[in-house]
Amino acid sequence: MKSFLRRIIRYFFSGTIFIVPLVATIYFIYTSFLWLDSRLNLPYPGLGFAIILTGITIFGYFSSIFAFRRMGEWFDHLVNKIPLVKLVYSSIKDLLAAFVGDKKKFDQPVLVTINKENQLYRIGFITQPDLTELDLKEMVVVYFPQSYAVAGDHFVVPKENVKLLKISGPVAMKFIVSGGVSGFAEV
Repeated sequence: MKSFLRRIIRYFFSGTIFIVPLVATIYFIYTSFLWLDSRLNLPYPGLGFAIILTGITIFGYFSSIFAFRRMGEWFDHLVNKIPLVKLVYSSIKDLLAAFVGDKKKFDQPVLVTINKENQLYRIGFITQPDLTELDLKEMVVVYFPQSYAVAGDHFVVPKENVKLLKISGPVAMKFIVSGGVSGFAEV
């Protein structure tokens, strides 16, 4: 009887591990759709989300055309002249560019020796491979995302303490943000 009960409990927790993330994801998407639709006051659920996705895609298309690219550069130049706005705008733009676009930064996962004596290592991403402008020729900048947080730290470390990893950037990010729980399966 105890064996049967243990097996039932194990099945319950296995089901929980499968169901809870699935339901939470569906709930998040559903709530996001409802929130967006309530702001736009549209008659069909999800229509606001579809309109915004379409609008962003069209904007992306236009921004790739030479004339519109020039206009975007002019706008960036204008925004970068406003002190506080420049800080917020450029930070958000750089963060988004680090994940998507031509200037991806989180595509070079590395293992960094933090403490040789205790064999302590951290996984991060090289974000600046060349610091010769700062007269730090043998140093690189490594960003270390934090687990279960939208935060991280970046350190300037000697190149000799950095080892390139043979995994993709998204896999490394998922591994770090999950606190190592996710393993190294492809995303």
